[in-house]
This record gives sequence, C-alpha cells and structure tokens, in this order.
Amino acid sequence: METQKVLVGSAVSGRSGIYEDDLRPVVFQGEELGGSITHGTDRVGGLTDTRHMTETLYRTEDGRLIVHSNDFSAWQGEPCTQTLAEVTEADLRPGGRFERLGRQCGYGRPLTLTEALTARAEEPWDG
Repeated sequence: METQKVLVGSAVSGRSGIYEDDLRPVVFQGEELGGSITHGTDRVGGLTDTRHMTETLYRTEDGRLIVHSNDFSAWQGEPCTQTLAEVTEADLRPGGRFERLGRQCGYGRPLTLTEALTARAEEPWDG
C-alpha cells in the first residue's frame, strides 16, 4: 500500500484576486482503485471545463472503501469543495450514490431489464 495524500475542505477566490481556503491535508495508507470525472454544463446545456466533479476511489490498508470528491469551479466566488466519504460496495453498484465511479473501478455490472426500464421512467421528459 502506498501513502495517499488528499485535501478536504473548501477554497474560493474573489474578483479582486483574494483567495481563502480551509483545505486540510489527509494522509492514509491505501491503494487508488480508479477515478471518474463529470463535467458541468453551461447556460445552454453544453459541457464545460470550468466546472466538474472528480471522484477517486481508494481501498485503505484495513479494507475500507473511501471516495475523495473534488467539486471544482473556476468561477470567482464559487467554492471548490473537497470531501471524503466511506462507502460500501452497494454505493458503487447500479442505483448507488457513486454508481458512475463504481463502473470505472470494476464494481459495475449490466443493468437488469427492470433496472433499465425503471431508470428510464424516472428521467424527466424533455421532448
């Protein structure tokens, strides 16, 4: 296992160039299993590189699954927030809180027909 170092807390910059953060380092022994990035959208619904969520999955030396999330914004006045969460394998599977990350890290599986139809039925109609 390697030493992993991540940050938790938030940081924000203002229009005049001021910068304030309460980011704190967290160090632990673990293995990085993979990551996922979800880009934000602009005013017309297109993808943008000025906002995104990066999630990284770790397995600690004692076997816990940990997700580090970095909610990033390049916009002045919008905070960038970094958090840690202990998760279960269920959180990484279809319907789980970190399903997308789980797919990227080998915890995914094909949806059943019922899951696919239910997921589609829950999506808002925009036609």
